[in-house]
Amino acid sequence: MPEPLVSVVIPAWNVERYIGEAIDSVLAQQHRPLEVILVDDDSSDGTRAIVESYGDPVRYVPQQHAGASAARNRGARLARGDLLAFLDGDDLWEPAKLSLQLRALASPARPDIVFGHVRQFISPDLASAERDRIRCDAALQPGTVPSAMLIRREAFDRVGGFDETLRVGEALDWLGRARACGLREMMLAEHVLSRRLHGANYMRGHGDLVGEYPSLIKAALDRRRARGMV
Repeated sequence: MPEPLVSVVIPAWNVERYIGEAIDSVLAQQHRPLEVILVDDDSSDGTRAIVESYGDPVRYVPQQHAGASAARNRGARLARGDLLAFLDGDDLWEPAKLSLQLRALASPARPDIVFGHVRQFISPDLASAERDRIRCDAALQPGTVPSAMLIRREAFDRVGGFDETLRVGEALDWLGRARACGLREMMLAEHVLSRRLHGANYMRGHGDLVGEYPSLIKAALDRRRARGMV
């Protein structure tokens, strides 16, 4: 049987310093075939030029600024593969990420979605003073975030896309809905994603928005109660 096509969606906004490394980490994957779709959320820096320099291996899709959720959703709508993966434009995949997750999808457990472990790192391009202000736990951690998952397309469609009205917490909201739909999950012990910490990270620059998390957690608990799980 031919190997399955994996569609990789990369949302990007003003990440010219990091987008090349992110794309390289996708193109270095051991698995083929790949479809790489980069949705540019109206960047004002050199992101477009860098992406377009890759030519055919990366499909460049511009959009008006609407946020990472909208970018992920647009990429998912354009994807042709039966499997979907996401990578934020400033993070990095490990070379075996997709191969490990594809093997798990084919296992007798037949999960709908496979996650892996994440390691955070402080971006080496930062000045020492800025590096000192960032708290970084470098230990491997289970990653239930979009960039650490591989999901069957039909399962993603069953859940629906990321909530484009949320400014933060869209991944937590989506995961809650996925679990409410009864998706079968698997967490790999292997390191699949390296998450870059830098001065422009969304949560570090928008700490005032963290107040949305209690409502997201409440919504997730309400879904669990409705299913008789708590």
